[in-house]
Amino acid sequence: MFRLYKSRYVLLGLSLAIFSFDTVAQNLLEEIIVTARKRDESYTDVPVSEKAFTEAEIESAGIETPADYIALTPNITLVETQNQGTSFITIRGLSQARNSEPSAAVLIDGVLMANPSQFNQELIDIQQIEVLRGSQGALYGRNAIGGVITVRTKDPSDEFEGKVAVGVDSGPGYKVQAVVSGPASGVDNLKYRASFSFKDTDGFINNPYLDEEADPYRDISGRVKLLWQPIENFTADLRFSISQVDTQALYFNIGLNADDTFLPVRVNNPGVNERDMYNASLKLDYENDYGTFTSITSYDDLEELLTGDQFDMLPRKRSFLNLDTSGFGALIKFLTGDAIVDMGQTQFLDTSSWSQEFRFTSPADNRLRWIAGAYFIATDRYISTGNQVDRGNGVFPVFRDARPSVFAPFFPPFPAIPVTDPSPQIGLLEDAQDNFAWAVFGAVSYDFTDQIEGTVALRYDEDTRENTTLTEAINDPTGGLTTFGQVREKTWDDLQPKFTLRWMPADNITLYGDYSRGFRSGGFNQSGVGGIGILGVGDLFDQETADTIEGGLKMQIFDNRVNFSLSGFMTDAEGSYFFVFDPTTSTQNLGNLLEVSYSGIEFDAIAQVAEGLSLNFGLGLTDSEIDAAADTTQVGNEAPLVSEYTINAGGQYRRSLGAVEGLNLGELDGFVRVDYMVIGDTYWEPDNYSVRSPVDLLNFRIGVEAVDNWSLTFWTKNLLNEEYNAEFSPGPFGKFGAPTNFLWKGNPRTFGADFVKQF
Repeated sequence: MFRLYKSRYVLLGLSLAIFSFDTVAQNLLEEIIVTARKRDESYTDVPVSEKAFTEAEIESAGIETPADYIALTPNITLVETQNQGTSFITIRGLSQARNSEPSAAVLIDGVLMANPSQFNQELIDIQQIEVLRGSQGALYGRNAIGGVITVRTKDPSDEFEGKVAVGVDSGPGYKVQAVVSGPASGVDNLKYRASFSFKDTDGFINNPYLDEEADPYRDISGRVKLLWQPIENFTADLRFSISQVDTQALYFNIGLNADDTFLPVRVNNPGVNERDMYNASLKLDYENDYGTFTSITSYDDLEELLTGDQFDMLPRKRSFLNLDTSGFGALIKFLTGDAIVDMGQTQFLDTSSWSQEFRFTSPADNRLRWIAGAYFIATDRYISTGNQVDRGNGVFPVFRDARPSVFAPFFPPFPAIPVTDPSPQIGLLEDAQDNFAWAVFGAVSYDFTDQIEGTVALRYDEDTRENTTLTEAINDPTGGLTTFGQVREKTWDDLQPKFTLRWMPADNITLYGDYSRGFRSGGFNQSGVGGIGILGVGDLFDQETADTIEGGLKMQIFDNRVNFSLSGFMTDAEGSYFFVFDPTTSTQNLGNLLEVSYSGIEFDAIAQVAEGLSLNFGLGLTDSEIDAAADTTQVGNEAPLVSEYTINAGGQYRRSLGAVEGLNLGELDGFVRVDYMVIGDTYWEPDNYSVRSPVDLLNFRIGVEAVDNWSLTFWTKNLLNEEYNAEFSPGPFGKFGAPTNFLWKGNPRTFGADFVKQF
């Protein structure tokens, strides 16, 4: 049951929305064109629950990472944890976990993101972002079970233009960004756009044990985009991008409850997190009288290394292993002879993918409209995960081979041989995975009348995954549960239909209803973990399917000064994921819940209430219930990572300041923006033994600009300095009341300033 009606924030938000509707505004909202159905349509006309961010909104809200726009979108949350490549999207309760496929298909310039570890990256030079809620699998494929996120970067310009941005933050840190665009000299009909970003900060989360910040961050990102149009009806779009991140990882706290925020980070190994991403894609469009043929070819390469402390994330002398005289700690002492026992961990991920999409789209102005296409993706993935004895010398990186550790057990006939390895390796699990997936899809829309449209869409996805165990017997931490060279293969597939009926009784009103199915492929846990004995967790995890019934309303009222949308949904899912960590092997494992039901609503409104003044309000409610599970004690509980509600409210005011006498700065505008977000009670694991209380976050921006020339903005995030944990991850014995769960701190208050110059 929802407890939202008790919240004072709802009353505040509803009052704001009512005020927005009843106030006479002085100017209009801009029209938004979206591509939710892979063709250009007005935001109000498209029968999808959607939040769109235009270029102006992206700049005014200071959107620079996925977390920024997700914080402004009802019924969607993001967890950033553990390392740069680990972030979880939850849409309408459908969530993801470590090493799983995402709960939303993510596309950049029409190219489907091949790896969920790519999602958390800097957003530079962005034209528009669209967040679609509800399954869109019929058009977008196997990972669109919860929704779709599309990011469109800015196209090359017809004339030369550029921009330089510099900024500082309270880390302390700084950033530099530059963009240049225009026609290529010497080549007819060729335009380019190049974007570059460098960011470096000391971090914001203190580690008093090491007397430094736990989260320093350095990122170098760049993109080059070439647009060639040799003839009027043919376009070639070639894109190259790179992102290199250097930060730290695994600075968890160990606690009992999701609200335990009083403990500081105390890891004695600061950890290493290095992620390198490269992408190249080619999009071809050829248009004729019958429609548009599109080909999208993409290559992705990602490597990510992380090292750091192991459970219990405490300094060596305070590690619980020192008190363990009969278990794992005693074994490590026996093998190494070290009087102080502590552990470190490493993980290395290396993936590369090729993908290809072909589709044909009929003209948009026909009474009968259709899309047909096919998609293929091949992925090579390698992952190694292991432990090391922390002897105070740091954690040594491990890639594709275990470190040749040198240590001797302290028992006859070797009682006097000392340990010589600075950080002995204790096990390394290695797996290689070859995945090939393909799909065919199509959609047909027909206008029965000028007001009524029906759409039928269908997609078939097949995903074949092969896992080869590369764990050497000498490095096996599972006690013989792995077999070197073992090959496991599994194919998952599903049909994803969608039926939509849209009625537009007036140009400014859209009513719709639909049924859709979403599908997310299964996969392999690292070899051997199925024998550890965790209920519901095996060496593989199964696919997930979700069937959704949805209805919605979109309206523009008060002469297009107010836009609002309302939608409601009911989803029945089979195979929803849950996450379990095993510290003995450092493995991150997924299991499946048998049946889960989700239901809820979304409300979005934005109003231009006076000249220069706009207000917005969003509300999302999600109720979830586990209907069947391998562990029957979990039946009736909330599903993992589900927040009961989200509230998004804010406003922006802009006014002319005129010219400053004596200074040649041009005509100036001043602006101020406030964004307020509440994330309701959140459950993290299927036992529901801990819930995080609501989190209130307030962001504020104020600045001045000379339009199309320069701007200076001062900003702060989490202005009220709310202390909260961004993630609560269940640990061994945590559900029995032991403080063994993993807590990841949310960012405290941060602030800074940005200066942008256009030319």
